Amino acid sequence: MSRRRARLFDWLWRLCALLLLWLLGVAAWIIWVGDRDQAAPADAIIVLGAAAYDAKPSPVFEERIRHGLDLYRQGFAPKLIFTGGFGGAGARFSESQVARRYALKQQIPAKDILIESQSRTTRQNLVEAKRLMDAHGMRRAILVSDPLHMARALRLSQELGIDALASSTPSTRFRSFHTSWRFLAQEIYFFHRDLFARGA
Repeated sequence: MSRRRARLFDWLWRLCALLLLWLLGVAAWIIWVGDRDQAAPADAIIVLGAAAYDAKPSPVFEERIRHGLDLYRQGFAPKLIFTGGFGGAGARFSESQVARRYALKQQIPAKDILIESQSRTTRQNLVEAKRLMDAHGMRRAILVSDPLHMARALRLSQELGIDALASSTPSTRFRSFHTSWRFLAQEIYFFHRDLFARGA
């Protein structure tokens, strides 16, 4: 191997090592943000949408709803904001309507629940939640989502002007190594995509 080729190989090896360290650092940051619980007095609790099956929340969405209700019952905020639109053309209920029905069955007063049924992405969830907050004179919110989703949700909240605190679900339905790793890889991709384009 010539000296020139050896030098090129050395630089490529160093570049790959730096890239790997960067990706590990981003992954560690996403995990660290998701593990923090910043719950403190706020004006509202925003529960980010997830899949629903007709009138029943998916296991992931149910975890988020339950955690939002726990924070409400502990007195962190007087209002709940459920987000999420219709998952498909044949859906009878939006995600937020499913969450509202769930909360009402848990004896949460209807007057303390706000919903929006237009959003389909995390950004849209937060845009619509911000609209509701502005309409009701609210400023600070506690965000509820899965731990690995929280870093992106917080970044989007800051971009939209929401004074947001993170409170991830204490447990997650992304339990297996396969689903957890795939979710983390997805969030790492979104982190880098959002450096060059508006997040979804």
